[in-house]
Amino acid sequence: MGLTFSEKILGGKAGKTVRAGDVVTVSPDYLLSHDNSAAIIKEFNKLGLEKVQNPEKIVIILDHIVPAAAEKYAQNHKEIREFVAAQGIRHFFDIHHGICHQVFSENGFARPGRLILGADSHTTSYGALGAFAAGIGRSELASIWATDEIWLRVPETLRIVMTGRFQTGVSAKDVILKIIGDNGADRANYMAVEFSGEAAPSFSISSRLVLANMAAEMGAKNGYFPADAVTLDWLRTRSNEVSEPVLSDEDAVFETELEYDLKSIEPQVACPHTVDNVRPVRELEGMPFHQALIGTCTNGRLEDLEAAAAIMKGKTVPSHVRVLIIPASASVYREALRRGLLEIFSEAGCVILNPGCGPCLGAHQGIMAPEETTLSTANRNFRGRMGSRDSQIYLASPETVAASAVRGALTDPRGIQ
Repeated sequence: MGLTFSEKILGGKAGKTVRAGDVVTVSPDYLLSHDNSAAIIKEFNKLGLEKVQNPEKIVIILDHIVPAAAEKYAQNHKEIREFVAAQGIRHFFDIHHGICHQVFSENGFARPGRLILGADSHTTSYGALGAFAAGIGRSELASIWATDEIWLRVPETLRIVMTGRFQTGVSAKDVILKIIGDNGADRANYMAVEFSGEAAPSFSISSRLVLANMAAEMGAKNGYFPADAVTLDWLRTRSNEVSEPVLSDEDAVFETELEYDLKSIEPQVACPHTVDNVRPVRELEGMPFHQALIGTCTNGRLEDLEAAAAIMKGKTVPSHVRVLIIPASASVYREALRRGLLEIFSEAGCVILNPGCGPCLGAHQGIMAPEETTLSTANRNFRGRMGSRDSQIYLASPETVAASAVRGALTDPRGIQ
């Protein structure tokens, strides 16, 4: 009986053959944190230790509230910078770099076969590059700083087999919303989700990041695409390091398999206040909203901005709608600038913000007032996520958000291409 991707990686780290359900003690390759590093530092200090065990594994990226929006955030950033200097942590990215998941990927930390743990639920993103990547708690991360190891349960695997090709105006965000809507936000609790099938190699790395990121919204421990030539070509531009893909064996045992034909999927929207409350856009077409957001760690990459700009070019956002554009990283920002995308957005009447999480976490840069509605490319629409608990968040693809922004109401992008 063969082994799954997760069984292979966790077994390799544990130095033995393991099966789903086994508990193993492992040493991760990299440890991610962001602005929450200030809280993790406090937990680490409670252990009474002066030095972290392995500073080379620690990656800290400031992105959630950048620049600092209040004194308490400025103080947190200050404490993090001081800790980084005192501990000799080399992999530190200050406020000008962008969203942690994009910056981490761009800098080559995520690679096939690596074990990555982060104090952020969307650490699952790095499975797009063939890594086993999972979110953990702050106290857990502090303990790994101290010991360089953690125990993990080997997850069962849910395989999603994708065939066919997208319709024009439909993209990766639509398929993951469709999957979550069909199966529920708890379908993959503490499971691995493998995105495979004949259509998987056609997904760009940007699109793979969307699905791996939002595997967390299915309750998954980790989500991933099997590494292939697309993966290795993307990584080759970022590092000379050679990586060997880790793949599930043909006779590996999966908890179940779900099949999705991409050509049958239409634009989707997740309605308040859960990510699995999903409906086709056509059923709500014409719904008004106050704010649109194109960005976040889910859909703030160049591919997303290009799709949105193609729809918005030469058009103007109506006065009753405000539109926020947030490139996922400084690198994405500069390339969008070179390609004229930011000019298109600016001329359309959008507000372009610095790379970072922005209003996604409800702390600054476009939070909502009571009774307001935002249409967003983010990954969560929980009550109070972006400000007032009496506001509403709808989630959709960059194409849907852009088409809706220029129409001033929820719009199926297939009719505006």
